[in-house]
Amino acid sequence: MERLWFITNPHSGSSDAKKAEAIEAACTERGLSFVGRTDFPDQALPTIADLDRAGADTVVLFAGDGTINAASCALAAWNGGILILPGGTMNMLAKVLHGDADPAAIVHAAHEHGRPIALPYVEAGKHRALVGTIVGPAASWYRAREHVREGSLGRIWPAIRAAWRRTFGRGVKLTGAPGFPPRVQAAYIRAQDDHLQIAAVDARDARAIADLGWNWVTGDWLAAQAVTEVRTDQVRIAERRPVLALFDGEPQMLDPGTAITVGRSRKQFITTAKEEA
Repeated sequence: MERLWFITNPHSGSSDAKKAEAIEAACTERGLSFVGRTDFPDQALPTIADLDRAGADTVVLFAGDGTINAASCALAAWNGGILILPGGTMNMLAKVLHGDADPAAIVHAAHEHGRPIALPYVEAGKHRALVGTIVGPAASWYRAREHVREGSLGRIWPAIRAAWRRTFGRGVKLTGAPGFPPRVQAAYIRAQDDHLQIAAVDARDARAIADLGWNWVTGDWLAAQAVTEVRTDQVRIAERRPVLALFDGEPQMLDPGTAITVGRSRKQFITTAKEEA
């Protein structure tokens, strides 16, 4: 970790310019050099060829989960390391890799004793999620959440009303998970080392829907009630039409019959956590 390409998203939850400058200062203090910088999505992500031409050995990602997902998918075959810093709203992946340390402390620790590890991910066709995938009508709440982040007050309530109607619909059906409810408003799917952990949300009354929507718009919707957790190796979309899904917060449509499984990345994500004996 000596020659860095810095990728940030100024629109992410906590990746403002001052914090980015503090990270750059911490890197300079360690004697690390920057060979490139990308402000995503205003600028295109670097390709593997771009990084190799610049002689980069590490990509530093200071952004939210969606940007991290896009960059890690684009660089899945790269031989360099990826250092993820907390620059979003929930920063779930950064917490897995570094605990609750702040970005500058992570930079110092990564340069001193960081090590590359592989990470499991949710895989559905060409789509991947390092943090998690949300499948089903309740995924439509993401539009309201984006408007909250943008401060688009005039669009928030129309988005909430539309999400409310969809969430009260027939739900989504997934097969392959023992104990999974027949139909649910949403399934939150996370990849563990050798299995999928699925939180199935079956909220049928107005109070449960409101609780689900409010927790989704304001933070972590797993805090909502009416959640059933199951464990399985694979699930499959059992609908006749494409289904909305969010991969680390980014919307995609999954075709009927799509299998959702566990994948594993290359050994390229840098962690500062102590290695277990």
